[in-house]
Amino acid sequence: MKRKTNINKGDFDTSHRGGAFFLGASFLVIFFLACCAPVPSQAHIYRYIDSEGIVHYTNAPTASGFKLYIREKAVGLTVGSVSKAYDAIIQKAQVKYGIEFSLIKAVIQAESGFNPRAVSKKGAKGLMQLMPDNYKALSVIDPFDPSQNIMGGTRYLKQLLNRYDAKLPLALAAYNAGPTAVDRYRRIPPYAETQNYVQKVMALYNRYKNI
Repeated sequence: MKRKTNINKGDFDTSHRGGAFFLGASFLVIFFLACCAPVPSQAHIYRYIDSEGIVHYTNAPTASGFKLYIREKAVGLTVGSVSKAYDAIIQKAQVKYGIEFSLIKAVIQAESGFNPRAVSKKGAKGLMQLMPDNYKALSVIDPFDPSQNIMGGTRYLKQLLNRYDAKLPLALAAYNAGPTAVDRYRRIPPYAETQNYVQKVMALYNRYKNI
């Protein structure tokens, strides 16, 4: 029997029906953080499959049948001078591409920790860890230039949000693992790195919104 998916408390939906993605944009693994100071916190995702094969997900289980599905790791938040160094550029990217300031900032922290010279093992560079194959399409000549990197990374994030109908968790998963992986699984890929990345960015995004 093909499983259907249902969501508890509006957390998120990973069902795939009629060729469209139905992943709720509010991947709310960190709802507790909305009114908190920048202190690390944790929230896990639980799953339950009922007798009709419907899969339920929640971050606040109300019945004993829910089992731990994804363990959320504590996320620290830098709010010092380093995290504010690129605010002017981020604001320009926000205006140009219509992406929230808090989201751009969250991606930068998750990707590079605000290090403009960061280079990953796979060759991604700069604040938003852009891959060399994307430089030309994103109008990036020097990936270590903060302005070019942030504008290019925000442009790419906007493209992914358009591709996945503004479903933020899918767009973030594609930013980390690539669109091919998301298209293949039609949900957040079952990679620990990608799942942790999505949770981390969502946590930082929500915390930045409340600073």
